[in-house]
Amino acid sequence: MAESMKGLKRTHRCTELSAANVGEEVTVMGWVQKNRNKGGIIFVDLRDRSGILQIIFEQGADLSRAVDAENFAKAETLRSEFVIAVVGKVERREGNTNAAMKTGDIEVRATQLRILSESETPPFPVEADSKTKEELRLKYRYLDLRRPDLQEKIMMRSRVAAKIREFMTNEGFLEIETPILNKSTPEGARDYLVPSRVHPGSFYALPQSPQLFKQLLMCSGYDRYFQIAKCFRDEDLRADRQPEFTQLDMELSFVDIDDVIEVNERLLQYVFKDTIGIDIQLPIQRMTWQEAMDRYGSDKPDTRFGMELVNVSDVVKGCGFGVFTGALENGGSVRGINAKGQGEMPRKKIDALVEFAKGFGAKGLAYIAIQPDGTLKSSFAKFMTEEQMAALVKAMGGENGDLLLFAADKNKIVWDVLGNLRLEIARNLDLLDKNQYNFLWVTEFPLLEWSEEENRYVAMHHPFTMPMEEDLELLDTDPGKVRAKAYDIVLNGTELGGGSVRIFQNHIQEKMFEIIGLSKETANERFGFLLNAFKYGVPPHAGLAFGLDRMVMLMAKADSIREVIAFPKVKDASCLMTDAPNVVDAVQLEELGIAIVADEEKMKD
Repeated sequence: MAESMKGLKRTHRCTELSAANVGEEVTVMGWVQKNRNKGGIIFVDLRDRSGILQIIFEQGADLSRAVDAENFAKAETLRSEFVIAVVGKVERREGNTNAAMKTGDIEVRATQLRILSESETPPFPVEADSKTKEELRLKYRYLDLRRPDLQEKIMMRSRVAAKIREFMTNEGFLEIETPILNKSTPEGARDYLVPSRVHPGSFYALPQSPQLFKQLLMCSGYDRYFQIAKCFRDEDLRADRQPEFTQLDMELSFVDIDDVIEVNERLLQYVFKDTIGIDIQLPIQRMTWQEAMDRYGSDKPDTRFGMELVNVSDVVKGCGFGVFTGALENGGSVRGINAKGQGEMPRKKIDALVEFAKGFGAKGLAYIAIQPDGTLKSSFAKFMTEEQMAALVKAMGGENGDLLLFAADKNKIVWDVLGNLRLEIARNLDLLDKNQYNFLWVTEFPLLEWSEEENRYVAMHHPFTMPMEEDLELLDTDPGKVRAKAYDIVLNGTELGGGSVRIFQNHIQEKMFEIIGLSKETANERFGFLLNAFKYGVPPHAGLAFGLDRMVMLMAKADSIREVIAFPKVKDASCLMTDAPNVVDAVQLEELGIAIVADEEKMKD
């Protein structure tokens, strides 16, 4: 039966005790990790969020070291996950120290035990590095969150947030909250909508970011704003994406690109050093979007390994291989990567890489496997002369034992195929070192990208991003070539955050809306409150937002952001623990004026 805490007050967490406390009477509380009954002596591993402490219950003639019969009998009933309070004296362990434990040189000899709460047998062991399937662990997330390795990640997140607030406050930023219930401004990812009971037929949208409000704060003269903000996007999930996520959001007035980058580099340096002891060398390398795509096939390149893309279009121009020449005739390119030392890769594995490439739009992959003796095995050698093959190998820096892989198509497809292929090969070869932190700024993004689906230009970031001044004249003549004053911060191939200098001049903003097909009426309907504010004196301003979940995931060397979010969703955006989303009462729907209409096609399926 559960007992009361009355009269007891915890004096220490488990690992707050050390050899310096030997001889002291202490009171500790927590969960039973495991217990070992050796007859007249019981060892209990007590766990709280700080770690594990060994408790010893002993019967015997030495009354100064023994626990009474009543407390010993209670100790015999203990099982995993019982919640207990223990009063006892700290002692040094006698010849059985445990170097693997923070408290491995001490133990607490119990004099009093209270069982505060009993536990059923958990559906899985509460232990570090659990092998239990994630679905089961997420269903019982409250138990999963007791695991020491997961607790360390969640506590690290707390420390990171504290360091961010400390740095931002010292840099003159004001922490200001922006609304959660907003107006829907459909441009980009899908909004989560919230129906209004007071305004039937009208909906709020949950914020995808505080973008418009933080720009309004700059109009209001607050100069430097930040917020650790909850954001929502109704989009497909993956390892580093959730429907609700947290970002460190900021905006600064009277600044340009270098000012934003400089303060954020120092922020990263401060947080990484103070939280995980990593020294980030400043300044962080910068690379234009064009260079990143040409070298890595990605605007968030992982620079921890080589295998860079090589454009061999000029080398194969006029060759007899129709796949290459056809791509060039259609305005595309031929590019390759060199998987060093993989020339003897089995055909079965090469075929698997071909199938992988097809998943990113490739019709196939051409390859040259250079054998240790220098002979070539190739999927297209019969279409090329020996001289052309030799020139291609040379252009790729090919040496004996290398595997050369080529894609030929429109640039966008070639970049996507080879950019992902180099990552896949790196994963297979274990080239991705989680102890290495390679930061990179990617700058000068295209302002616009063409949407085949909508048959119009859309903003690559958002429609409030400032074009580079030297490209302004291209807005009328060749908008696809206009570069943006936008910048992303990348860590180990993951986009940590991104931002831009904002448009603050009306004529440029109007031109931007015009190019992306927004009429003045539509622009005013969606963004009128911002555009009106701009009529009353708006300072030049810029900002950036970090994905806090992603940052902590990489700092903690986790494989998924689910490991650093206390209560995450799974791939279909549901919560296995609470069964959200779920149906609601008909009365609630009636109050909101909402009717659920069955999808007949889905019902047929």
